This record gives sequence, C-alpha cells and structure tokens, in this order.
Amino acid sequence: MAFYDIFNGDADGICALLQLRLHEPRDAHLVTGVKRDIALLERVEAGATDTLTVLDISLDINRRSLERLLAAGASVEYFDHHHAGTIPRHPRLHAHIDADPGICTSLIVDRHLGGRFRSWAVVAAFGDNLDIAARGAAAQIGLHADEIELLRDLGVCINYNAYGESIDDLRFSPDALYRQLLGHADPLGFAREAPQFEILRTALHDDLALAQAVPMEKLSSGCAWVRLPDEAWSRRVGGALANRLAQGSPAQAHAVLTGRPGGYLVSLRAPVSNPRGAATLARQFKSGGGREGAAGIDFLPDADLDRFLDLLRTAYGKN
Repeated sequence: MAFYDIFNGDADGICALLQLRLHEPRDAHLVTGVKRDIALLERVEAGATDTLTVLDISLDINRRSLERLLAAGASVEYFDHHHAGTIPRHPRLHAHIDADPGICTSLIVDRHLGGRFRSWAVVAAFGDNLDIAARGAAAQIGLHADEIELLRDLGVCINYNAYGESIDDLRFSPDALYRQLLGHADPLGFAREAPQFEILRTALHDDLALAQAVPMEKLSSGCAWVRLPDEAWSRRVGGALANRLAQGSPAQAHAVLTGRPGGYLVSLRAPVSNPRGAATLARQFKSGGGREGAAGIDFLPDADLDRFLDLLRTAYGKN
C-alpha cells in the first residue's frame, strides 16, 4: 500500500495539503511542480490498495489519468475549485469540488476539517488573490490586523514562488517549501522565524520593481494588459503582478503576457468586483484553463495575440 499527495505548487495547493497533513500525518510520495504543471496525475502509477490525495488541479484536465488510476484500483480523494466538467461517479472517488469564484481549494479543505487549521486557509486565500474571503476567514479566528497583513504577505510570497517555466526558475522547489512549512502548525510562526520567508519577500520585491517599470497598455476602461520580456524574473512575477494589478483596479480585467519563443505565457484576471469569465476566455485557446476569477494560457502563439486581445476587450471592455 502506498500513499500519494498530488498538489499544485502554488500557495493554495501547498496550504491545502498542509491542513490535511497537520490533521492526519502521513508518509506519502509528493507529486508537484510549478504553477502551470497541472496534469500531475500523468506522473502517477498506482493500483489496488494505493491512496491518492489530489489538491488544486483541474479534474477536467486530469480526467483520463484519473479514470486510469481508478480502473487500476486506486482510491482517490479530490479537492479542487477549478472547472471540473462532469465529475465521474465511482465508489473509490471522493470529490470535494466547488468552482464558486469566491472560494479556493484550501477553503474547501478548511470546510472539510471544520476550521481546525484555518490560519493556513487564510494564507492560501490571500495567495489566490481572494482577499475578501481571506479576511472573512481571518475574522472568524480573531486575528489582529498586523497578523492578517503578515499572513497576506506570506500567502503572496508562497504563491509567487510557484511561477516559472521550470523548477530552475523558482527560489525553492514546491515540495521542499512544503516540507519546511509542515513544521509549523501556525503560519505566523513560520513568517516570524523562517529565513525562507524573507528570501521570498526580497525576491518578490525585486522582481516586481522590474515588472512595474514596463508600461501597461489600456484596451478600454474595462481592461488592460502588459507585455513582459522573456526573462526568468518575468516568468516568476507574472502571477503576482496580475494579482497586484487586479487588487489595484478592482473594476478592470488584466492580462499579463510573458514572452516565450514564438508567443506568450498569459496570466489573466477578471475584475475583482465581478470575478467571472476568465476561465471561459482562456479555454478558447488550446492550452488555456483556470477558474472564473483567474485563469491562464500556457502558450499563446504570436499569431493568436490579436484574437486574444479582441476577446479580452469584448469580454470586459466598457467602451
């Protein structure tokens, strides 16, 4: 019998798993990667008596691998908030999926565990740019204003660490960062004591300074976009920049395009004031996906740039 913990390498995936393993410690094979590494079940070979816990990756994208693993006899518990399509009915699949734009995977796990490690769900929600949900959860456990802001910084930094073309672009591999975090039932302890947090906070500050020097291009009063160069700092900061732009202008949609050979990597954010439509827009392109409030396209060819901008303007343009 073997256990597998399969999770997105961003703040939501890591903090979702942290809650579960703080509640129920388990020696498991860790399967994760950079933020855009979503088809993680492809990497897993498991069978009868094996148990898989899957967190914060789209069931729809992993459907074939999930069906393969269930057919081989594995048991799967699945927590997620992305577009899932039709959820398979199977006695060994236990799915906790909620695609509401105001929730993240860690908040689904928090609900499942009755709020036992809610402070980690707060970190995750901040990392996923769900500030309203994060502050609501923080209020339920009586956190002070300075503690909330510290957890916000931590969530943003953990999330920032997941963005890159490969693990080589990251400051820490997601599995190594998860193991460091697992030693802290209280995220405030990690934020106040662990050197990794300050390393990430300094790196994020430096990368954002480079990104914010690149001018925005306004499509209409309802949406804007920015084109970053093909550099490691751009690949790291694209998601954090998109979230910052979204919070700074909550009535606008934003797209951050990071250069790649022959095209772009896209981070898309719907308006914070109406977090709808991002996944629908992104899925119109071959490598697009995500959730209604925040989505992405792994590779947008140069030839598709004008079509993407037209769709962005149509979806969110006010004039």
